[in-house]
Amino acid sequence: MQVVVRALEVLKVLSRAPKGMTLGEISERLGLPVASAHRTAVVLEQQRFITRSSSNRRYFLGPVLRELVQSDYSRESPLVTAHKAVSEASRLSGETVFLSEFAGDKVVCLALSESKFPLRLYVRVGQTMPLHAAAAARTLLAWQQPDRIQRLLANTELTAFTADTPNTVNAVMDHLARIRSEGYDICESELDENVWAVSAPVRSSTGEVVASITLAAPGQRMLEEFDRDEAVRIIRAAADEMAADLGWVAAGA
Repeated sequence: MQVVVRALEVLKVLSRAPKGMTLGEISERLGLPVASAHRTAVVLEQQRFITRSSSNRRYFLGPVLRELVQSDYSRESPLVTAHKAVSEASRLSGETVFLSEFAGDKVVCLALSESKFPLRLYVRVGQTMPLHAAAAARTLLAWQQPDRIQRLLANTELTAFTADTPNTVNAVMDHLARIRSEGYDICESELDENVWAVSAPVRSSTGEVVASITLAAPGQRMLEEFDRDEAVRIIRAAADEMAADLGWVAAGA
């Protein structure tokens, strides 16, 4: 019985820690010897009730508990403080890179690192992204529940910003299906003419997509397939790094 109670106590403290906890913090919070906390954590991790970040060694609630903790995670963004991966992706690519998240029913820019080159697409912290036309927003929308997607699109003015903007519900739904299949989104002159962007999802320990990271560049700098592939690689690596820090462990990893 004591073992079960101890495991439940670990789950309780982690459910209130969207940024995760170290083994020492768990031990101190529960008044447990570190060895006892470690034995409990090992069993919970083996059963995927919790996960441990490979980069910062912090523990998070795992995918088995996704439905139980989903509402708790929505109360506080685990990525409020800009992650170093944003600035690093910008440094490696030389382009503007920004982080976005749902705030209610809107997708907003949380943090950004600006390009050293001019970019006609104006992005600022706090800016709202159109759900149907911006890669940053579509990447978040793609993994929402189907009924929420339909509701959000029904309440969104599907403005045709350019000739290539998907501006019908069916067109957006088809695009979202491609995002889920490929694992990232490409936006080419759909929100602004001659602006190319790639966005990838950032997952939490429970598998929920909690943010998107996006690279945006003038189209003329993304004409070559090599440059586009490299931008995709950089942004997906940045998303994976942030997800690892939030405790995400990919299936089969």
